[in-house]
Amino acid sequence: MVLRCASQGCKAVSHGPGIRCGSGLQSARSSVPFSGPMRYPYTIYRSNRLTRVNAEGPGEEDAAGAISLDTVTDMVLGNNVDQNAMDFGEDSAYFSLSKQSSISWALFVGLLSGVLGLLYIVWIDPSHGLGSSFTGLIESLAPTSEIAILEILFVFGVVHSGLAYLRPYGEELMGARAYRVMFALISLPLAIAAVVFFINHRYDGTALWNIRGLPGVHEAVWFLSFVSFYFLYPSTFNILEVAAVDEPKLHLWESGIIRITRHPQAFGQLIWCIAHTAWIGSSFMVATSVGLMIHHAFACWHGDFRLKRKYGEAFESVKERTSIVPFAAILDGRQKIPDDYWKEFVRLPYVFLAPFCVGAYLCHPLMQQASYWLGW
Repeated sequence: MVLRCASQGCKAVSHGPGIRCGSGLQSARSSVPFSGPMRYPYTIYRSNRLTRVNAEGPGEEDAAGAISLDTVTDMVLGNNVDQNAMDFGEDSAYFSLSKQSSISWALFVGLLSGVLGLLYIVWIDPSHGLGSSFTGLIESLAPTSEIAILEILFVFGVVHSGLAYLRPYGEELMGARAYRVMFALISLPLAIAAVVFFINHRYDGTALWNIRGLPGVHEAVWFLSFVSFYFLYPSTFNILEVAAVDEPKLHLWESGIIRITRHPQAFGQLIWCIAHTAWIGSSFMVATSVGLMIHHAFACWHGDFRLKRKYGEAFESVKERTSIVPFAAILDGRQKIPDDYWKEFVRLPYVFLAPFCVGAYLCHPLMQQASYWLGW
């Protein structure tokens, strides 16, 4: 199929699900029309720029660009909103409350409760859990707690990234859901060990500085930690896939935070490390941050490798218009930010992050008490 690109005056040749403009830009692609009344604009692509179009005219968005509260609510809950059609990948953080199944979420709660119960019996229980034996073995092999945390992070990194590399082979052998369950049952105990050991030893080693009493430092650390969670990788929001209630998939995301950086979690982790290293100021915290960032730097390369292995040329096309370093693709013109880019974040997963971050902050004393009780 050949179309004429109105903005470029060139021919646009169809390539699979997208339409490739002869100049290398995307043209004239629209999402599937929604059923029922149009309450949210559908999308088209022209010259690699996302444009919102309301099929019924101005509708709920007036000439000045004001949007009603009902429209924003619909955008958050995904009411009458379909997933945006992307050129090569998927629309990240899309969530529609009306499409959720109560049975699926009930199954999720049951599975989560069962997994946490099993983790407590096998790994956490101080009387006979394997967690204390694991951390004790690590400490016996390390002359200092700084070396011990690096060893724990190394074991976690090898297991986590190794199982991710083996994923297509494991899924072929045992199925996607079974492999995800195995992945979680191996990774979660190691992650818990790392978190508990970190909390119990965060002030170990040499005190390099102490700025905790300076005005504004606490607020700055809190703000940076809050922002860091908005750099979560979009797959984290697919809770039902994480728990293997829905069939797990390796997604090729293209919108939202991916426009800023192709590996948002690495830079969210960097922001978190900067904030907590400044606050704690110990050599142990510096060692922890170094270990975390080495793993995430490797994950940037490994993540690209896995996406290339699965999606081939589609990933290369997404890679061309995105960057690892935040904002680099935007600054050099490879990524065009839509005028209504903010709408890609007005979604329930991102709205939920605010109370989640506040709740996690308020739970810090409880997490510390639990870690001190375990004594790892």
